[in-house]
Amino acid sequence: MNQPMNQRKINEAIDKHRLWLRGEKGGERANLMGADLDGAYLYGANLFEANLDGANLKGANLKEANLRRANLTGANLTGANLEEANLRRANLTGANLEEANLRRANLTGANLRRANLTGANLEGANLEGANLDGANLDGAILPHFQIVPDQGAFIGWKKLKGGVIVKLQIPAKAKRTSSLIGRKCRAEYVKVLSEGGVSSRGGKYIKGEVYRPDGYDDDIRVECTKGVHFFITKREAEEY
Repeated sequence: MNQPMNQRKINEAIDKHRLWLRGEKGGERANLMGADLDGAYLYGANLFEANLDGANLKGANLKEANLRRANLTGANLTGANLEEANLRRANLTGANLEEANLRRANLTGANLRRANLTGANLEGANLEGANLDGANLDGAILPHFQIVPDQGAFIGWKKLKGGVIVKLQIPAKAKRTSSLIGRKCRAEYVKVLSEGGVSSRGGKYIKGEVYRPDGYDDDIRVECTKGVHFFITKREAEEY
């Protein structure tokens, strides 16, 4: 079992990493693979591209830390404070983030595949483009992400082959959801309101008819899965 790193050694590693990032003499990338950093004070630390694979960061203070593109595969971040931390494109595959504080954290493009986020606080976190495949979100406090009305009929927009933009009505009885990781929404079925066409997957959208896909998946962790995909605004559909 690794001995816990004392704060002096932690600070030394961070200082050398800072020099490494600047390309200065004496610099060395922080390689903290498997390190025991239980309860470590890393407030505001610059750990950009640091290797923390399998590290024990249980209860660590990483508030406002720069962990952009850091390797945190399988790391133990149980109860860690990651409030407002920059985790953009960080690799958190299989990491344990149970009860972690991720309020207002930047998780854009982060890999959270199979991560344990049970009871984690993700209020205000940015998860755009993140990979949440197989992540456990049981009991987690999630950011506000639902942009579709929870009841009643409403209008959506979809881009078809050839750049054709079709106007859709999502009927009141149709199931619908947004995603934690992007602006694209999906519905169980839709009614086509304008001249249609064919989707990239071969679906035929005919004006005045109801289009039903092969199935519908309400998993909020993924953006592209079964259902009719659409955007709330016409502009988003046009720019997609």
